[in-house]
Amino acid sequence: MSRAPGIDAAEAIEARLRHAGVVPVVELPEAELAVPLADALVAGGLSCVEITFRTPAAREGLEAIRETHPEILLGAGTVLDEEQVASAFEAGADFAVAPGTSPEIVRAAQERGLPMLPGTCTPSDVERARGLGLRLLKFFPAEPIGGAAYLRALCGPYRDVRFVPTGSITPATLRDYLAIPQVVACGGSWMVKPELLRAREWGRVTELAAEAAALAASAR
Repeated sequence: MSRAPGIDAAEAIEARLRHAGVVPVVELPEAELAVPLADALVAGGLSCVEITFRTPAAREGLEAIRETHPEILLGAGTVLDEEQVASAFEAGADFAVAPGTSPEIVRAAQERGLPMLPGTCTPSDVERARGLGLRLLKFFPAEPIGGAAYLRALCGPYRDVRFVPTGSITPATLRDYLAIPQVVACGGSWMVKPELLRAREWGRVTELAAEAAALAASAR
């Protein structure tokens, strides 16, 4: 069963990501934290969140956010196999994200009409993803591999590709990435660190989300 034609869905996700500017990337400690986290992000002006499959709480957290916040652009991250693709789709994720580019995982997502952002960091990675019909890609790990300067150079030969950089991005470097025309949005975790979630510091999450949203808006 597929959700929608892949190209149309991917274009819609790209537009919504560009509007969001920042994607909070979450390692969810407990599923029960998902809804108050989403509440806090929305209150801060961020309408997008990526729940990674780095913890067992991911699927239940995705389902909870989908049920309570249908307006949120909901991503499933760290998708490493076809089973997780299926879980992301069934939980109601709008898109899936992987750290690398696996043809098998990409095809599993395409079969379901689930937009997929595979991870890339080299020209060969980009060409592999392009060969699978993809034009919206994750750039990972952004800072360790060379930062905005490296990504700007990588964009040069691939004018038809857009990127969502993720990996050690901070408020201090966010503007540099968003200044690149081919960057749609940036993934970041500084506003959703696990220790903030465990401590249930929702006011602080909202404050950091609002700062991130304002920074992204000013960088466009």
